Amino acid sequence: MDERLSFEIKRKIIHSFSVVYILIYYYVAKYFSHKTALLCLLFIFILLLFIEFVKIRYRKKIPLFEPIYREKEKYRISGSVYLVLGVIITFSVFDFEIAVVSLLMMIFGDMAATLVGMSLGKHWTRNIPGVAWEGIIAEFIVDVLVGFLFLKNAIAILAMALTATFIEAVLNSTDDNLAVPALSGFAGQSVLIFLKLFRLI
Repeated sequence: MDERLSFEIKRKIIHSFSVVYILIYYYVAKYFSHKTALLCLLFIFILLLFIEFVKIRYRKKIPLFEPIYREKEKYRISGSVYLVLGVIITFSVFDFEIAVVSLLMMIFGDMAATLVGMSLGKHWTRNIPGVAWEGIIAEFIVDVLVGFLFLKNAIAILAMALTATFIEAVLNSTDDNLAVPALSGFAGQSVLIFLKLFRLI
């Protein structure tokens, strides 16, 4: 197996454990309150910021994180910080179902795009280096499937899937962990508000 692909598989497997943040929010909000759940996520965010500060300021290797850092993340803020920030923003602003879908699109859509693109990619986009159409299509399909697990409105699902796929393809950096859930969530929530406003749902 290609070394880069092997590295990305390990990284995406660990990335998939980000669903824990959704579970933390859900159970803390259920048994305590929405505010308490957000405070728990904020505590995790602050802890990760501290780890990043130690890594960058003192050039320290972080045992659990070091093996999955990309080269550009070793002495810069990593995607894990942007991810938790994205979780906090989505649960603060959007309906619960919209927030969950936007986060799952970020986690599993990204996984599909990277792994399919790297292993099966043959048709590469002209203007976006390192992005294959196979990966883009795989992400869109996964995003749509994720959407139908939690949402009933096909228009909102398509709006979110298109937004997530576009941002993932164009941005292609660590801060897509923030941009994908924030912007796809915004797209889905806006569609639902528009449809309700005109009494279409």
